[in-house]
Order: sequence, then structure tokens, then C-alpha cells
Amino acid sequence: MNKKVCVITGSSSGIGAASAVLFSQRGWNVCINYSRNAEPAEKVAAVCEAHGAEVLIERADVADDAQCVQLAERTEARFGRCDALVNNAGTTKFVDLQDLDGLAAIDFQRIYGVNVIGAFQMTRAFAPLLRNCPGAGVVNVSSIAAVMGAGSSIAYAASKGALNSLTLSLARVLGPQVRVNAVAPGMVDSPWLKNGLGPQRYEALLRSYESASALGTLVSPAEVAETIYYLAALAAKTTGEVLLIDGGRRLGRL
Repeated sequence: MNKKVCVITGSSSGIGAASAVLFSQRGWNVCINYSRNAEPAEKVAAVCEAHGAEVLIERADVADDAQCVQLAERTEARFGRCDALVNNAGTTKFVDLQDLDGLAAIDFQRIYGVNVIGAFQMTRAFAPLLRNCPGAGVVNVSSIAAVMGAGSSIAYAASKGALNSLTLSLARVLGPQVRVNAVAPGMVDSPWLKNGLGPQRYEALLRSYESASALGTLVSPAEVAETIYYLAALAAKTTGEVLLIDGGRRLGRL
């Protein structure tokens, strides 16, 4: 019960899984959340447990408010606390930005339901626990798409822009007890992106990204996890910030 606790949504793969492992390596207990398949979550949990963490695995759809509340209740029953909440769960629809007919209202509603409303509902559900833990922090996983108006689809970019605004509002509302920040990764080397784009489009985008970024590189889930840990656990005087980790893509190259 003396160990700090981090709850990470969408943590059975990618950035969420890397974050769960990193927090466990740093001496935290973790709650691993998934929405569909338990097997990948169980594999991540095994790695965390090997680092000495106590792990709670919970299935919950963050777009469902009742499930968010239940997740908070189960976390409190198991650990009695929550020191950090990482709103990482996200979804998209891969649609070329030029294809305006490729998106319908229902696509926006589904994407916003997870990427924006889900983050709000999770934060609201966990606010009482967070307020009881000095130095608690919320980290929302945004995207470079929010500041460039690009990405997997217009709906996705718009949802991440809304998430950035939500971050600012929640930072004001939950202060001074709880800090709320966001991390905005650039192109991340992950199976999720490769599967969504397909091998040929992924390789073409990779070459384009590397040639256009100041550091000539994309980022890994583990590198994003390091930034998440910094914002959640170390940045005691930082709130309401959106921190890009994009290899200098927004900056560009001469």
C-alpha cells in the first residue's frame, strides 16, 4: 500500500504497454487496462510483475462512463490510491485527408468518444483518488496531429486538438492538488500504425517523416513512456502543458 500506483488506459500494447513497464521498473504498482483482448494485457502484466510490481488487469471501455467509474472503484479496492493516471486509450479511422467523403458523423462521434470524452470520464472518475495523493498527476496522450492538422484522419487530428484543450481546462480545475499535462508524440514506430497504414504506406511515411524532421528520426513507445513518466512523477511544478516528442518534425529541416 506504500507503493505509488499508476493507472494506464489502453496499456496492452504500444505506448501504454511501454509506460506500464517503465512505471513498474521505477517501483510503482500499475493498473493495466484493455478493451477487447486480455492476452496482450496479461503478457504486459507478467513483465511488470517480473520487475516487482503488483498489477491489476481490468477490462474497460473508456467511452462508457459507468465502466470508468467501476475501474476507479476496483483500483481503490485493490490499492487504496492512485498517484498517476495516463489517458492513453485512443482510436482512429485511417482516411486520407483529401477524402472528405471518407468520414461520417458517426466516425467523429466514435473517435471523440474514446479520445476526448473517455479521457474526461476517466479523469472525473479518478479525481477523488488523485486529490488524496500529494503530487498526483494526469497525463493525456495527444499527438502531433493536433498541432499540424495532419495524421491518420481529420477526425483524429481534431480529437487530439480537443484533448489538448481539455488538458488546459482540467489543469485549472484540478489544481493545486493534481497536475494535468499532455504528451504529443510524433510518428511512433508501432504495430498499430503499421497495421493501419499497411506496409507500403508506412515505409513511405517513415522516409518522408525522417527527411522532414530536424533530428531525422521518429520516436519509439519507450521514448514516449519516458516523457510520460517525467510529467506524471517528476515535473512537480508543471501543469497545463502539451509537450511534443516528435524528433523535431514540427520544427522541420532547412
